Amino acid sequence: MSPEDKNSSDGQPAGRKNKEEAAAEEARLLTAAETAGGSMPPPAVPVSGSELRPEDGGESMLHRIVTGNALVSVLAVLMALVVGGLLIAVTDEEVAKAAAYFFNRPGDFFAAAWSAASGAYIALFQGAVFNFEAESFSRMIYPLTQTLTVATPLICAGLGVALAFRAGLFNIGAQGQILIGATLAAWVGFSWHLPVGVHLLLVIIAGALGGALWGGIAGILKAKTGAHEVIVTIMLNYIAIQLVLFLLTTPSFQRPGSTNPISPQIDSTALFPPLLGDGFRLHWGFVMAIAATVFIAWLLNRSTVGFELRAVGANPAAARNAGISTAKGYITVMLIAGALAGLAGVSQVAGTEKVLTSGVAASFGFDAITVALLGRSTPWGTFAAGILFGAFRAGGVTMQTSTGTSIDIVLVVQSLIVLFIAAPPLVRSIFRIPPPGAFKTSGQRTTSNAPGAA
Repeated sequence: MSPEDKNSSDGQPAGRKNKEEAAAEEARLLTAAETAGGSMPPPAVPVSGSELRPEDGGESMLHRIVTGNALVSVLAVLMALVVGGLLIAVTDEEVAKAAAYFFNRPGDFFAAAWSAASGAYIALFQGAVFNFEAESFSRMIYPLTQTLTVATPLICAGLGVALAFRAGLFNIGAQGQILIGATLAAWVGFSWHLPVGVHLLLVIIAGALGGALWGGIAGILKAKTGAHEVIVTIMLNYIAIQLVLFLLTTPSFQRPGSTNPISPQIDSTALFPPLLGDGFRLHWGFVMAIAATVFIAWLLNRSTVGFELRAVGANPAAARNAGISTAKGYITVMLIAGALAGLAGVSQVAGTEKVLTSGVAASFGFDAITVALLGRSTPWGTFAAGILFGAFRAGGVTMQTSTGTSIDIVLVVQSLIVLFIAAPPLVRSIFRIPPPGAFKTSGQRTTSNAPGAA
């Protein structure tokens, strides 16, 4: 064999070139995976390999739009509150009356607008965080406990959606996973009669298994057939809703002597104990949500499984080249994500509602997507976002009853938050925030232009 045959076209030995390429590929994988769970913000939504373009430096437009830092998230919330306040003022009757003579007395118009917006948000704060007009301290902090109660299923389901995002999957099936988890948990709760402690533990396990089963279906179909997880999870949501409606009409689930689609009352041994006493609705399910957040933070940042999941989400092709099974990763992440959503169902049937109904999941599964986006798909960010949205839900009722402001304005504010989060360049341009990496790029250019630079 001639020397030319032993060498590659660029003059390097073929064996050495292959080794160098393998080492470079492994380094790219390690950098991408560490970036997804380290100091750099991870992708908030999955990015498929087909969306990557070389001219963008390996990042798709979708990836750049939805990737941001905590400051952008905070500013997005503030902008949503400002726009929401403007909408409150525009729809207020007193503001409309003052607008009729705006050019004669403009001060009345602005005073009425400020009064309408500030009054609504003060009522929202009093209903969600602290009621400084209450007679006792327990009544003052009661709104905060309501917020944490509502936030519990949002946190658990949001963690499931966020975990799937980190692995490159768009899990929008949390609604169905909550329903199936709640169904199995409720069945164990009212049909089994066990001692205190054991009964609740089995209810939690049953709910997690139910959610994992429903999420695992999507993971297996994605891994084995390539079915798109968005389509599969949407269909599974509808199946879960209709399945629960059917079960609630059967003798095994329907309350005896009732024609309504409602289950028997869950045994007291299967319920979460009150966290602060019988005067509050807050239960130990919130502690379960904290434990779930700690576990997911450890899983993503301290475990081998989490490293592999982040690697699959960062670059599936590079992960496969490094010997990581993407199929196994998809199944694993959907099982865990489904189990987390199932825990949200457990918190509902064993903590808040204490029965199973077709509306036990409310809209928690869909709100969990927003929570995960606002939390930037990080465990503690999702935890904080869940509490924020819990405050919106808990305080919206007080806002409507105290000021007459429609509770729908809360949904508008939540939607605006999603809108601004999905457009971080807009937020940065309004507040004149430099894009990520601007200082690093500037520093690199300065170094490259320094005397003696190659």
